[in-house]
Amino acid sequence: MDIILIPGLWLDASSWNDVTTELERAGHTVHPLTMPGVGAPASESSEIGISEWVDAAVAAIDAVGRQVVVVGHSGGGNVAWGVADARPEAVARAVFVDTVPPPSGFGISEFEVFDGVVPFPGWDFFPAEDVEDLDEDTRSRTAPLTRSVPAKVPTDEIALGPGARHSVPVTLLMGAMDLETLESELEQWGPYADEFRAIADAEVVRIGSGHWPQFSMPSRLAQLIDAAVTRR
Repeated sequence: MDIILIPGLWLDASSWNDVTTELERAGHTVHPLTMPGVGAPASESSEIGISEWVDAAVAAIDAVGRQVVVVGHSGGGNVAWGVADARPEAVARAVFVDTVPPPSGFGISEFEVFDGVVPFPGWDFFPAEDVEDLDEDTRSRTAPLTRSVPAKVPTDEIALGPGARHSVPVTLLMGAMDLETLESELEQWGPYADEFRAIADAEVVRIGSGHWPQFSMPSRLAQLIDAAVTRR
């Protein structure tokens, strides 16, 4: 299967390297993406928002020319869902890594802007449960891989159509949550709950990781992606 890997904020295609190796060993053709404007100064990236990221991922799918599985980590999940909305017939399954499909009109999150871009805030910025499985060696190795993202990307509202995306099968690979826990959390998330429940075929699988399993347990993440692809 062709698999499109979409990184979250501050990461590029190289963040998937260990996962890519495992998926290729399983026989898949893997397309890890670097999104527009990552690492670029504001003079080059100020006009880039979430719609440009979605357009770039859609272009990658169109270039493949056949059905694909789309995988989005964290904020990359918003991009993956935008792709499912734009090309529902081309997406055999959408896989979300420690994130959930966003409803139309919502962004990723808000982070401080410096010099017109959003730099990586450092591992210590995040809640302990997100990073507790990243040891010092992993943090030291991966922090240099991070780059700034265009200022508009985290806060841009995603624009989605009337609902063709809901026919795309969905797998949520959640770091610490199983289906029961996620359902409980969704009760507090308003439109996110409605979006999730509108999906015709959705499953939730607990990874048993923090927020960056591609760094802390890439083999398990690759195995779970492979399993999701097989279930298509």
